[in-house]
Amino acid sequence: MLGTALWFAALAAAGWLLLVGWLVLQERRLVFFPTRALVAGPADFGLRADELSIRTDDGLTLHGWWIAGPDRRVLIWYHGNAGNIADRLHNARWFVEQLGVAVVLVDYRGYGHSEGTPDEAGLYRDGLAIYDAVAARGVAARDVILFGRSLGGAVAIEVALRRSAGALVLESAFRSVPAMARVHYWFVPGRAIRTRMDNESKIGRVAAPILFLHGDRDRIVPLAHSRRLRELAGRPTRLHVIEGAGHNDTYLVGGAPYTDAWRTFLRDTAAPEA
Repeated sequence: MLGTALWFAALAAAGWLLLVGWLVLQERRLVFFPTRALVAGPADFGLRADELSIRTDDGLTLHGWWIAGPDRRVLIWYHGNAGNIADRLHNARWFVEQLGVAVVLVDYRGYGHSEGTPDEAGLYRDGLAIYDAVAARGVAARDVILFGRSLGGAVAIEVALRRSAGALVLESAFRSVPAMARVHYWFVPGRAIRTRMDNESKIGRVAAPILFLHGDRDRIVPLAHSRRLRELAGRPTRLHVIEGAGHNDTYLVGGAPYTDAWRTFLRDTAAPEA
């Protein structure tokens, strides 16, 4: 019996090693889910937009849109890990119509029509290049709103540490990739994960005012992640919990309280007219 038990234990250990090894090798595919084809353009949603072509400091060209809004403030949107910017156009129209901001939507490397292959360091380069392109158009830092949703929260936080902005909004943000792995791949050792996106070690150094938004039915990134990031911010911030919302339907489910949370935060962080 002891021999049989040891044999099964060895078999289980071998299976675990094989599974963990496969997941580690597939890590990039498990973190990034880009699509190349753009299924729509801004005009399909009644939006006025200019095409953007942005060069990164490592020589890649990123593609995106500058979507016009009536207000002087510009929302730079760092999107999540799946799809591309075309999938965000319905939501972009909401930002223009409900908040009046211009929206800068640019695909990371490897997404949509942007060159390259995504990885953590590359996305940070992309985030900074997008910010710098906005600044080069004469937009003052006080009028920049950094918006990161899900994985994009990690990019927005990195940019907020290295550039000045009037406001930072984090929606459905996670503590780190290893912390997310503990939720969905609990059997994978944290030290085996190369992609870190360690938001919890950075958030306390962000100078910009922060609004956290999170659905209370998010099954991908638990609400506890935003609560923890808020604690670690170490200063007054705001958290709006979106009742009944999951990970991808926040603005659709949030209704008037969601809109009011945005409007109040943007009003309170608006700089006086020069």
